[in-house]
Amino acid sequence: MEQFPYFFVVRDDVDLLVESIVEFLERRLRERLIVESPKPIGLATGRTMEPIYSRLVDKLKSWPTSDLQALVNGWKSFNLDEYIGLPIGDSRSFFNFMSNHIGKPLKLSADKLRIPNGHALNLQDEAKNYSNEIIKCGGISIQLLGLGVNGHIGFNEPPCSYDSLCRVVELSSSTRKQNAFSFGKNDNLVPSRAITLGLKEILSAQEIHLVVTGPSKANVLQALMNSPSTEKIPASWLRSHDRVFIWADKQAYRKI
Repeated sequence: MEQFPYFFVVRDDVDLLVESIVEFLERRLRERLIVESPKPIGLATGRTMEPIYSRLVDKLKSWPTSDLQALVNGWKSFNLDEYIGLPIGDSRSFFNFMSNHIGKPLKLSADKLRIPNGHALNLQDEAKNYSNEIIKCGGISIQLLGLGVNGHIGFNEPPCSYDSLCRVVELSSSTRKQNAFSFGKNDNLVPSRAITLGLKEILSAQEIHLVVTGPSKANVLQALMNSPSTEKIPASWLRSHDRVFIWADKQAYRKI
């Protein structure tokens, strides 16, 4: 079986893991201050990311004013995905999530914090244009990822090939159930479709950080680490990337 080319970081609990991730991300963001036209950052949503963004914003706000302003001025990020079919302004959209957790606290304008438009009249064109915009910006530098219980990253549901592109997808029942926490725990209210970056765009990032927490992710993390690359586990295509960081708490790591 092919070896997984990764850097593995395990911490005893979520709080310690978040602190380690944020310290690493803060260093990477400081490096952006001395780089001319730094490449965009790839961001993700979901409960796994909430404490990371909260702690990261706190850290950034402690920077000297001039440094923080320079970071904001040079900020450019692209999110992985967005639901299709939610009303405009819906509090459960990923646009709203990113606005509340990153955009408003750091005073980022919409053009700096890019998210797919789930209300576009032509969704296929939106997906293609979103991918092209990332290419025009030079590609993604650091890509943050969560891990779905069925092995999806972004909304790339299994089966999924390594060369899939940004597109409209149907969400699986397991993914809708996993995301029901934002919909009163009623998975029937979770949209059935979304726009997502594909594996090809994700794997084009210079550096990838997969964050895995909680006992519900233990089985899929074990499968990811111990199985070859396969369409049945979309995250397994990360094996083809030479700079992957896997961050896990002990509850997720316990079965490996």
